[in-house]
Amino acid sequence: MSYWGSAKAREVLAALLRIGWQIKRQSGGSHKILARQGSPDFVFAFHDREEIGPRMMARIARRTGLKLEDL
Repeated sequence: MSYWGSAKAREVLAALLRIGWQIKRQSGGSHKILARQGSPDFVFAFHDREEIGPRMMARIARRTGLKLEDL
């Protein structure tokens, strides 16, 4: 089992886009609705410079299929 560290939100978003997620729509602030074929939509609600901690990283990975090596 690999353990997540923390990462900047913009790096996580870039990794999600690389693995096939697309921004479906974006509200005025930090909320982005991401979509990928065969997966339910995922709400990414972080500002670009925000630090995402290990527990939230694990949750994002579980919902999106993101792997440690994708970062």
